[in-house]
Amino acid sequence: MNTVRTALLMGVMFGLFIGVGHLLGGGTGMTIAFVMALVLNFGSYWFSDKIVLRMYKAEEVTPEQAPKLFDMVDRLRQNADLPMPKVCIIPGDQPNAFATGRNPENGVVAVTQGILRQLSDKELEGVIAHELAHIKNRDILTSSIAATMAGAITYLAYFAMFFGGRDRNPFVSLLLFLLAPLAATIIQMAISRSREYAADKEGAEICRNPQALASALDKLARGVEARPMQQAEASTAHMFIANPFSGGLKGLQSLFSTHPPMEERIRRLREM
Repeated sequence: MNTVRTALLMGVMFGLFIGVGHLLGGGTGMTIAFVMALVLNFGSYWFSDKIVLRMYKAEEVTPEQAPKLFDMVDRLRQNADLPMPKVCIIPGDQPNAFATGRNPENGVVAVTQGILRQLSDKELEGVIAHELAHIKNRDILTSSIAATMAGAITYLAYFAMFFGGRDRNPFVSLLLFLLAPLAATIIQMAISRSREYAADKEGAEICRNPQALASALDKLARGVEARPMQQAEASTAHMFIANPFSGGLKGLQSLFSTHPPMEERIRRLREM
């Protein structure tokens, strides 16, 4: 169902792009906007592992440096039928983790020092399995496509605002400028939340212990609240298993959250 939901959201995003492009006045503006967004996001997709690892000062470790962690990742990636990813450790007390890499052959699993200290072995296995699920499902590619489409819609809205639409109606142009990027962002965040649910489900299957992952998420929720990540960037928050900023968005604000409510994620895992 999460895969279907992601596909439907992608369809809505594409439909929004076509609709805004039509109001703008034809295919030329659509093509320019799409190419601009594609160029900007291509580099991020292709070099995502290097960019985000450098941003968070993550250091790759060897089996000799972290034998327990390395063995854990190796066992779980075999369960997931994946090639061995790089294993990295991020300095910092906040318990958190993320996966990156443009495909399974270039996958990276990164965990913080805090998560290694605060979770049990079974809970840590659940977290690593969640990250391996992201790699297996190529969620970096999915998020890059969503970001490209959202960027293209935003550029189209800017064109409409400054150059006018087909009917040159300034009111229509203003609405496009305000509402189209907002709608694209909401859809992009919904896609991100859908992929988190999917990674929770498949991660639980990879580690064969949904209760351990549920317990890990409960500890992570409290750990993030207690230890906000000072160097976290909003542009990469969606990559972490738990939003690295303290607190969660409530009510209508949750539409702009990259992560589903932790309580709902835990409930779904405990029902498996």
